Amino acid sequence: MGFMSFVSVIIPSKNEEGNIKDTVAGIQREFDKHHFRYEMIVVNDGGTDRTGEIVGELSSRDPRIRMVDNKPPYGFGNAIRKGLQEYKGDIAIIVMADAADDPRDMVRYVEKIESGYDCCFGSRWGKGTVVEGYPVLKLVLNRTVNWFINVLFGFGYNDTTNAFKCYSRQAIDGIKPILSRHFNITVELPLKAIVRGYSYAVIPTSWHERRKGKTNLKLNEMGSRYLFIIIYVFLERLLCGRDYKKQ
Repeated sequence: MGFMSFVSVIIPSKNEEGNIKDTVAGIQREFDKHHFRYEMIVVNDGGTDRTGEIVGELSSRDPRIRMVDNKPPYGFGNAIRKGLQEYKGDIAIIVMADAADDPRDMVRYVEKIESGYDCCFGSRWGKGTVVEGYPVLKLVLNRTVNWFINVLFGFGYNDTTNAFKCYSRQAIDGIKPILSRHFNITVELPLKAIVRGYSYAVIPTSWHERRKGKTNLKLNEMGSRYLFIIIYVFLERLLCGRDYKKQ
């Protein structure tokens, strides 16, 4: 890009009082080390615990950190959409609130975008990755869904369902409108970006099981939603792909 980008970190959160401080502090430490210009937006997705109070304390010490409240209907996708309405950066990184994602990988994301890519995606499966504590059932479902996406689209990218990704503002604008209200947004954003012709880099990333609390992902509710968005983007590419291509 030729200049130091302003980076927006969007952190959807629901009842993450046990993890949010570590998540924010880890990013803060790494970004300050690299002298990044940045903001962190924690999106409260209808949470009822002390997350807001904790973020408020962090924000009073560092105004680059702020919380916005999502309005009903709640949902992981709606929280990210809220963050994407609010962000001010040249680059948007979507990060889980449970400190599972490594801030050092976020630095590498930014470097890839600044080198000219529209998007940078992580892969937790392959050489150079560290994955600790990933539940077995979730792993089987993850690999099955990613295999299906690969067969359908033929991209060769093996971690489409991973929420932890990075986009330039141009890419975010180019994949709107965003339809997903739940965790299927993790698939919608990268698939649309790729199908619409935005360039992307893939880097190995690390993942660590949350130390506190429990995930809000309900696997039994997600199947039809994932399938809907996968088929939707596939039909867009098949029937009217040229209409939405990057200009």
